[in-house]
Amino acid sequence: MTAVEDRPTTEVGAARKRKEDRRLITGRTRWTDNIVLPGMLHLSMVRSPFAHARITSVDTAAARESDGVVAVLTGRDVADVQGSLPNAWPITPDQKAPPHPAVAVDRVAFAGEIVAVVVARSAAAARDAAELVDVDYEELPAAVDLKEAAAGAVLAHPDLGTNVSAVWTFDSAQAGTGSDVEDAIRDAEVLVEREFRQQRLIPSYMEPRSTVVDPTGEQFTMWSATQVPHILRLMLALTLGVPESKVRVIAPDVGGGFGGKLQVTPEEVITFLAARHTGKPCKWTETRSESLLSGHHGRDQWQKLTLAARKDGTVTGLKVELTADMGAYLGLVTSGVPILGAFMFNAIYKFPAYHFTCTNVFTNKTWTDAYRGAGRPEATFAIERMMDELAVELGMDPLEVREKNWIRHEEFPFTTVAGLEYDSGNYEAATARAKELFGYDGLRREQAERRASGDPVQLGIGISTFTEMCGLAPSRVLGALSYGAGGWEHASIRMLPSGKVEVITGSSPHGQGHETAWSQIVADRLGVPFDDVEVLHGDTQISHKGLDTYGSRSLVVGGQAVVKAADKVIEKARPLAAHVLEAAEEDLEFAGGKFQVKGTDTAIGLTDLALAVFGAHDLPDGMEPSLDADATFDPVNFSYPHGTHLCAMEVDTETGQSKMRSYVCVDDVGTIVNPLLVEGQIHGGLVQGIAQALWEEAVYDEQGTLVTGSFVDYTLPTTADTISFVTDNTVTPSTTNDLGTKGVGEAGTIASTPAVVNAVLDAVRHLGVDDITMPLTPAKVWRAVQDAGATGKGAHADGGASAVGASAARASAADGPDAMAEAIRAGTTAGTDSGAAPAGPTAGTAPDDPGRPEAPPHFAPGQPNQDDPEGGAR
Repeated sequence: MTAVEDRPTTEVGAARKRKEDRRLITGRTRWTDNIVLPGMLHLSMVRSPFAHARITSVDTAAARESDGVVAVLTGRDVADVQGSLPNAWPITPDQKAPPHPAVAVDRVAFAGEIVAVVVARSAAAARDAAELVDVDYEELPAAVDLKEAAAGAVLAHPDLGTNVSAVWTFDSAQAGTGSDVEDAIRDAEVLVEREFRQQRLIPSYMEPRSTVVDPTGEQFTMWSATQVPHILRLMLALTLGVPESKVRVIAPDVGGGFGGKLQVTPEEVITFLAARHTGKPCKWTETRSESLLSGHHGRDQWQKLTLAARKDGTVTGLKVELTADMGAYLGLVTSGVPILGAFMFNAIYKFPAYHFTCTNVFTNKTWTDAYRGAGRPEATFAIERMMDELAVELGMDPLEVREKNWIRHEEFPFTTVAGLEYDSGNYEAATARAKELFGYDGLRREQAERRASGDPVQLGIGISTFTEMCGLAPSRVLGALSYGAGGWEHASIRMLPSGKVEVITGSSPHGQGHETAWSQIVADRLGVPFDDVEVLHGDTQISHKGLDTYGSRSLVVGGQAVVKAADKVIEKARPLAAHVLEAAEEDLEFAGGKFQVKGTDTAIGLTDLALAVFGAHDLPDGMEPSLDADATFDPVNFSYPHGTHLCAMEVDTETGQSKMRSYVCVDDVGTIVNPLLVEGQIHGGLVQGIAQALWEEAVYDEQGTLVTGSFVDYTLPTTADTISFVTDNTVTPSTTNDLGTKGVGEAGTIASTPAVVNAVLDAVRHLGVDDITMPLTPAKVWRAVQDAGATGKGAHADGGASAVGASAARASAADGPDAMAEAIRAGTTAGTDSGAAPAGPTAGTAPDDPGRPEAPPHFAPGQPNQDDPEGGAR
């Protein structure tokens, strides 16, 4: 019997560098576009230049005769076989949705829609021939502006007779989770009404989308840069009528996704059809301009919020009226994205009454779908902006208003007004740590000094205290929300006779570090060396079951499935170890990778047992010679990470330039498996959220042409545009999984956008600026300051709208933050007593934004959804 070496089980919590980086940073990896197969053909797409048009003719003769061209397929050529791309989340029984062809047949509904595909022997030949396809269009009016589309001014799909896809409603009084919001609004001592714009964004992953299909074997094998190989396999089978057993999908190394690759794309379907049509392997890889034009977009909402409160800052009710742009079609989860946010507008707060209505609207633009956070960033932005607005109305410190309303740590588990049960959290601890690291009181003093001195560069402090529902599951809740799949995840563990361990996971990584984190979990659970664990993923023939990666579900769902599989390995090994050790099972204890007879030195390691089982020379009758195990885990609840993010922005009032001075975030993601992975996820998320606040926006002209179709026009941040963030963690373990983990992949994105916007507004609010629509470009900030000065808002200390700022400016730095707060309160009272109107836009008006006409009143057509309105709140 081999001696067993004791080893510490301390992998979970260790700052391990990612083991997958050994190949990624040395180029020993395989992206989809690297794949070259014998006889492979290449595809190029012909796309519509019009947002809305009737196709009158498609002339492919010249393209077919071009050198190297094997085939040219139009919509009519594939009309009978292409099916309609799936929407897996019909949020209401009467949801309206047009057919979504991979190749348009009679009509195009957005600029960039595919009208033909060229198949050629080289990518260059395919591109050249695509230029020769001659398409005649009859241009039709396009629905572009979201509010005008909601009003039905122009129909994106005339056959539907409306642009409204669905209206979904949640009401706390109907659901039994709270009181009536209209009563709260009627009885409010303070009422704050605001309208915010969530601009349209474009997921900009490093690796463009790419797909290769090989039809030459017993199965169709597809390689795709996708987040969802298992879902893609099923949807291809259902859409194209191919037996699922005849489809194999492989997601090799995937260079980022952020939700942008959580899709079943027209190009994947077309590549499959082209391979089947030609009988040869086919490849399509998008150009970057194609990615910006036709890969799905994110966000794009108008948000009207009404918040009722008492004068002491206690919120008594929240009403949300959302109008969400679907674009031209419903993608995989397009219609459900705003609904994910429905349960998060109440955030970390104990609001007693809540009403939410979402109207999903079609326009003639690229369709929207999941983008990092998917509904949760939109909700967090709105409520964190509203808490700042309430603080301004009341003359309170914005942190004080939040603390007045948040759930205290001793109140967990807590059932929210939206019907979710938050299992654990400590908002007080995260906030206290963030304030300490940030130097909150000192920055408030500096802010007062700058205001008092009239410094042209003003300092603003932004706050975002957030939580999110992530780890998308459990299946029962998703079912109540009419989601087309479950929320479980699957994992298998194979104990190899050589002592090595293979972990097969159904979650499919695209940069998160699964191979490292899963190795750490299994190393601790089974007591094997970290480097002896191999993690396999992303191939539906190897990982036969799974629901893939999105919604911060990998660790809290997929990782827990790995834990369950590891525990099953130990239980399967126990009777085998008892047989080998000639002991009773109940006399064995397992720790540090070995079974040991209690009170003795007699032991056998798990890896040695794997070799003995491989031999199986003397196993008792009926004892299975295998330690392998698999598990499927379906959570009983979502995961609820939280945190406090504080941002200091310096704003040059003479140029509008905003510069980040400091950014501190303290996140609570439960038990931390690997601090380096957590920090990486937070950093990446922060930059994406900050980019929405300051730089990114997908812009269409009046005809529906994307005018930000390249990185010259669509501004992505670089390392030169960011600063070093200060990050830290508090830990309140989740009570709903064995590891105590919570999701982390979306946290930075969700929290950072309102923190930055609140900071910029805080810097110039004393000048009379009460809102600036994102992104907060220098031109927008400068114009807002100029407009406020021109109208007298904040231009003079005795102006009603600037009384808050003027009073604060009179407090000296030596007086400290308490004196500052008192001065702010006094200023508010003075403004109120003088009869001045409260700062901020009135309901139904557009925020200051040069170049955009005043927006029409918010439009919410249709009737509330009567189909089980409390559905997902159970």
